[in-house]
Amino acid sequence: MDIALISPPWPLFNRPSVQLGTLKAFLKKTEPGIKVRAFHPYLDLAARIGFSDYLKISQSSWAAESVFAALLFPGSEGPERLFYKAFAKRFGRGLKAAPEFQRVISQAETTIEEYLSDENFPAPRLAGISLCLNQLCAGLYIAKKIKEKTPHASIVLGGASCSDILGKSLLDSFPFLDYTVTGEGELPLLELWHFLTGAKKDISTSAIWSKETNCAHTGKEQIAQMDSLPPPDFDDYFSELKGLGRRAAGITPLLPIEASRGCWWSKCNFCNLNLQWKGYRAKSPAKVAKEVDYLSNRYMVLDFAFMDNCLPKKQAPEMFRLLANHKRDYSFFAELRVGHTRQELAQMAEGGLKDVQVGIEALSTNLLKKIGKGTTALENLAIMRHCAECSIELQANLILHFPGSSDEDVKQTLENLDFAWPFAPLKTVSFWLGMESPVYKEPDRFGIKALRRHRFYCLLFPEHVANRLEPLILEYKGDRTRQREKWKAVEKKVRLMNEAKARIGQKEGLLRFRDGRDFLLIRQILPDGRSLRHMLKGLSRKLYLAALEPIALEELTNMANGLGLEQVSAFIDDMHRKRLMFREGDRVLSLAIKDRTPPGLKQAQ
Repeated sequence: MDIALISPPWPLFNRPSVQLGTLKAFLKKTEPGIKVRAFHPYLDLAARIGFSDYLKISQSSWAAESVFAALLFPGSEGPERLFYKAFAKRFGRGLKAAPEFQRVISQAETTIEEYLSDENFPAPRLAGISLCLNQLCAGLYIAKKIKEKTPHASIVLGGASCSDILGKSLLDSFPFLDYTVTGEGELPLLELWHFLTGAKKDISTSAIWSKETNCAHTGKEQIAQMDSLPPPDFDDYFSELKGLGRRAAGITPLLPIEASRGCWWSKCNFCNLNLQWKGYRAKSPAKVAKEVDYLSNRYMVLDFAFMDNCLPKKQAPEMFRLLANHKRDYSFFAELRVGHTRQELAQMAEGGLKDVQVGIEALSTNLLKKIGKGTTALENLAIMRHCAECSIELQANLILHFPGSSDEDVKQTLENLDFAWPFAPLKTVSFWLGMESPVYKEPDRFGIKALRRHRFYCLLFPEHVANRLEPLILEYKGDRTRQREKWKAVEKKVRLMNEAKARIGQKEGLLRFRDGRDFLLIRQILPDGRSLRHMLKGLSRKLYLAALEPIALEELTNMANGLGLEQVSAFIDDMHRKRLMFREGDRVLSLAIKDRTPPGLKQAQ
C-alpha cells in the first residue's frame, strides 16, 4: 500500500469521511498509479462499544478526547476524571449517564490493535491522518501505533485540529510524527508524495510543516476551481460497513458532500471554523447536482449532508432546483446563514432540504451586532418562520455569556423569545473562546484578558506535553461570572418553553393561518396550552399576508388604501401585542405559517 488515509474516532458512524473520500478521489485522478486506501476505524469501535454509547461519547468533545488520551499516556488519572466530568456537564446525570470508562478504553485499544494488524492494514509508505472534531488524541494514538509497527512509514496529520502553529506544536511534542499540513490537503499531500518518492528534491509549499521547519508557515495551497474536483470515493467505507455483518444492522448510511469551502460571510466574532481555508470557493450548482446524482446511483443512498460552513447563498436555490429534477426522494442536511426568503426555502425543500442548522446565535439585535452576525432579530425570526412553514427541521443555538453582553441584550432576548415560541426549540450554548477567532485576536475590544489554555488540557495531557501544545480552546479573565449570572433568566425561559412544547406535543405549528380569500383565520396555541382563534378581514388580511416576508412599515402603508401611517402602525402594534406579528423599528414580520395540515387531522385537533 502506498498511501493509507485514516479517519480516527469519533465521527458519526453512519457516514464516511468526506476528507478521506475527497483526497482518495483526487489522488486517483491525478496519479492513477498510486495505491491508496481509506480507513474508518470508528465504524468498528462503534460496533464494539455499542452504537448508543458511542454516540453519547461523540457528543462531548472532552469525553471523546479523554478515551485515547488514557491510551496515549498509560497510568494517567486525568483522562478518566475528565471523562466523567464531561458526561456530568453534557448530560447532567454524571456517572449514571456515562459508559464505564475502563471498558471503553479496553475496547478502543483492542479495536485499534486488531485494525492495524498485517491482514487488515498493509504497511503504507505514507499514512495520512485526518484530525477534525474530537479526533486529536485518537489520531495521535493511531499514529504512534503505526510508527511502532512500521517505523519506515512517514506520518502526516491534516485537518482543522492541526492548522498553522497547532501542527508545529504537535510535531514538537510527539516524536512519532513526521509532517503536518495547514489548510486543505489535496495539493500538499500530492507534493509530499512526490518528495517521498524522489520525484521532487524538496518540499516547496509552505502548507507543510516538517521537523526541520523552523520558520512560521502560514501558507495554504488550495484548489482554485472546485468544479475540477472529482466526486469523493467512498468505496472503502462501504466495504468496511459490509464487513461488520449483522453488527451494521440498522445503520442507514448518509453521505457527506461539499458545495463550498470557507465561509462567504466570515465576520462572526466568535468563530474559528475557517482556520484551514483562505477565502471562499464554491462549486457550480450543476456540478453539485451531477455529483449527488453520481453518488446516489453508485451507493444506492438518498440521504446526504452538506459539510459546508454555510451553503453559498446565491447558488443554493438553483442547486436544489436541479436536484428536484432528479425525481428522487432525497433528504439533505445543510448549514445556512440567515437571509433566505420564503420562496427560496420552499424551492430548496422541494429539492430535498429536510434539516438545517441556521446561525441564529441571538434574538437581540444589539447583541447580534456585537458578535458580528450581520443580521437582526427580525431576520432571525423570519427564517425560523419560513423553515417551519416549509417543514424544514431547524436546529439553532442561542449563544449566552458573550463577553460584553449588556442587561439590555438580555432584556431584548427575553422579550423576543415570546415571538420565537411558535417555532423550533432553541438550544442555549455558552460562549467558548476559540484560537484565532476575532475575540482571540482582539481581546481588548471585548474586555477580556489573561488568555490561557483551557484547564481540561492538563487532564488530557501530562503537564510537560500540555505546556508545548497550542490549544484550540482557551479560557480568559473578564466578565465571565457576571455573564453567567446575567443570562440565567434566559436559560430558564428557554428551558420552560421547550418543556411546554413537549407537554403540548408540538414543537412547531403553534401559530398557523388559513386563507379564506376575503378573510384570514389564525389559530394560536399559547405556552399554557390555551388555543386562541383570530379573524382578519379585508385590509387587515391584505396587510398581514404582505408581511410574510420582512417589510418596511412605509411600504406596508402604501398598500393600505389611503390609511395613514398612524392607523397602519396602530394595527401592527396590536398584532405585535398579541404575538401575531413582530415589529422592530420600521420593519414588520407576520409570524403565522400557512396551515398545510390534512383536513382529517384538523378535525382531530
